[in-house]
Amino acid sequence: MFSDLEELLSLEEKRILFAGIGNLLKSDDGAGVYISSRIKKSFHISSLNVEVSIENYIGKINSLNPDILVLIDCVDMNSAPGTCKLLPVRLVKDLTFTTHNISLSRLSEFFIMPVYILGIQPKKIDFGEKISYIVKDVADKLIQLINKQEVHYGN
Repeated sequence: MFSDLEELLSLEEKRILFAGIGNLLKSDDGAGVYISSRIKKSFHISSLNVEVSIENYIGKINSLNPDILVLIDCVDMNSAPGTCKLLPVRLVKDLTFTTHNISLSRLSEFFIMPVYILGIQPKKIDFGEKISYIVKDVADKLIQLINKQEVHYGN
């Protein structure tokens, strides 16, 4: 299920920045921030919580100069809740981002490094601070995978 992410994480010579996007007050839309806030930092892996204002972090992300930027966000992929996909940003033109005024593919043009989207299909994006069970389960598995890779490749 996470083979594309595992492949990306195996590039141990690359520094990967995960940026958590979403609104913590809209249920599953907070999944990106939930994940990024639980990623353990190493030389190979780092994270940044940008919540609903990624456009305010363009300069900071470019100054951090990671080799790869992964935007973690809730995405309507017309899939079952909890479905997770890692895609190069150029392939996400048909996907709907749940709470953003600007498309992430358009926004990615401002970054100087390759950009990927780690999209998670939400079950609900109603007001509320609780992430649905199925999305939280997938988020926890992603955190475990990223942190496991980080420990393995960070030493």
